[in-house]
Parts: sequence; structure tokens; C-alpha cells
Amino acid sequence: MELTYTEKQQAFRAEVRQWLKENLPAEPLASYDTKAGFEQHREWERKLFDARLSMVMWPTELGGRGCDLIEWLIFEEEYYGAGAPMRVNQNGQLLLGPTLMEFGTQAQKEKFLPRMAASDDMWAQAWSEPNAGSDMAAISSKAIRDGDEYVINGQKTWSTRAIFADWCFGLFRTDAESSRHHGLSYLMVPLDAPGVTIRPIKALNGKQAFAEIFFDNVRVPVENRIGDEGQGWKVAMATAGFERGLLLRSPARFQQTARKLVQLYLANRRAADADPAIATKVAQAWSDAQAYALSAYYTVGRLSRGEKIGAESSINKIFWSELDLNMHQIAMDILGAQGELTDCASTNWLEGFLFAQAGPIYAGANEIQRNIVAERMLGLPKG
Repeated sequence: MELTYTEKQQAFRAEVRQWLKENLPAEPLASYDTKAGFEQHREWERKLFDARLSMVMWPTELGGRGCDLIEWLIFEEEYYGAGAPMRVNQNGQLLLGPTLMEFGTQAQKEKFLPRMAASDDMWAQAWSEPNAGSDMAAISSKAIRDGDEYVINGQKTWSTRAIFADWCFGLFRTDAESSRHHGLSYLMVPLDAPGVTIRPIKALNGKQAFAEIFFDNVRVPVENRIGDEGQGWKVAMATAGFERGLLLRSPARFQQTARKLVQLYLANRRAADADPAIATKVAQAWSDAQAYALSAYYTVGRLSRGEKIGAESSINKIFWSELDLNMHQIAMDILGAQGELTDCASTNWLEGFLFAQAGPIYAGANEIQRNIVAERMLGLPKG
């Protein structure tokens, strides 16, 4: 693995760093789990798009910059290192976008991707159902074909930011007699369509991070299907790979948290050293974040050689979710009782700690990911 950067890559890093220095918001944006904050983040995304920095690894004709994955990693390092706003349209840009690149028609790519890159359309996931959480094969929401349309009935839940989004994507059962992963199709649905009802679900921090989506005879054109009818499971597994792999959670995000954790420890060293294990935990967390980054570069190298990353993405997901949880737990241990206050400098750590609790659950529960690793990578028998 070559760990030196080309002149072109170094120039790209310098350009991104300078642009962020000149364009970062003067004040932090409001939480994107509020309506006002969501719109602030949408405007920021459009600013990134205008600078051709929204989706740097997408083709230029589809709203990107035509960068390779190494340059994407460089962009992420500079973006998180600068403390730039969190990316609000990640469900669309980092999950659905790559799925459309691989499985979408040319017409779908041209219609959806440029608007997605500019955040003119904001996207939510429509995976989980009340009786189909980590087990997506248990989906029961139906989309029955009627001529050139599907008629959708059913319910989705835990749809991230669906209360503010414009569209959702997800799996629906297009063969009413099918079961498990058979007979599912992958559809894109406008959330303002007649028959769609959205009810917010508050997160631990009291904000509207999630929603339930109810479909009552909702009609969508067949052209909104990605891939062949009944083959949605294959398409969804590709999306899940993007979610669990590099794209949803780049290593730069955790490197930045690790740097802040070291700073927190140094600022509170006298109190933190009352527990001699804290310093060791901080050093280990920093090392784990660096190891994850090196692993990402190795994975990108494999992808650039045409290799595929399959079940290995489950290892990736387990690692980053538990790393994030661990770093925030260490921060709360350093802060002690002060970490529970919501009106002081530790508030961001508390917010991050609450969000990190969901890491082992979303993108596929870690228990399920360990089963995938055991069965598909290690060849162990099912229990």
C-alpha cells in the first residue's frame, strides 16, 4: 500500500483546506434534527455543490467532481479536521447515490443524482418496519403493480429525518405470495405523494431525528423502481454494503473525535488521572481511530484494483460503531457528573454520547453483523 500522496492529491488537499477556511459558517449551524437546522444544513450543502465539493467522487456530469476514492478520503480528512457541519443528506448522497450508480438506469441517474448532489432533493431511508428491524427479509409492506404504477400499503419506522425529507427509498413486497428475501422490489417514493402520512419519533435528545411513514394506497410509477422487479434484495444488500462500509462513516469522522478526546483528557488531566486506566483508554482509542483510517486506505487500494468488498463490510460496521461508543464513554468518564449538564462546554460530548448508543443498532444490529461474519467469512455453521 502506497502511503505517499501525488502532487495532484496534495494540490486537491490544499484547495479543499483553503476553501473551508474561507467558507465555514461563522457560527455553528442548528441541529439538523430541527426544521430550522435542517434548512441551514441544506443551504450549506448547496454551497458545497456550487464549489464542486458536495460529492467529489461522483462523475462531473452527475453533479460531482470526478475524484477517486483516495481524494474522497483526503476531502473527508480536511472536512472533519476543519470542524465543518455534519452532512445532512447522507442517506441520499452516500447510500442511495452509489446504489443508483450501480443499478439505476441512465434516466434515473440523470433525473435524481444532480439534484441529490445539490440537496435540492433530501432523502430518507424506508427500511425498518415494526416487525422487521434488523431482519429486513421480514418486510411486509406491499407494492402491488397496477399497470404502470405500484400501489403501496404498509408502514415503515425509524426513518431517519423523514419528517423533513422530500423522498424516501426502501424495500416493498411486490409479490404478495412471496416470503423472506424473495419478491421484494426497491422503490423511490416522494413523501408528498397522496396517501403518505409521516409521524415524528423523538430521539433520546428530544429532537425529531426519526419518523414513522404510513402508506395508504400510495401510487408511484414503475420507473421509480431500481433494478428488476422482485430483485430488490440484491440491490438493498449493495446499499447496506455502502452503509456498513466506508461511505456512511468515513475514518476522518472518528479521527476527529479521537483528537478531541485527547484534548479533553489533557484539559482535565488532574481529575482524569485519578483513574489510572483513563490515560491508557484514551491512547488506545486514538490508536484505534488511526488503525481504522489505515484500514480504509487499504480497502480503497483493493477497490481500485477491481476487488469487491462483501461481508467484510460487517466487520467495518462493528468496528466503527463500537469505537464511537467507546470514545464517547471515555469522554463521559473524564467529565464525570459535569458531562450530564446540557448548558456547558460538555454538551457536545453528551449529544455525541447519546447518539453513539444507536451505533451498534443502525446500519444493521451488531449482533446480526457478527452472525454474517461468522457464517459468510469464517464458514461457521448456523446456531
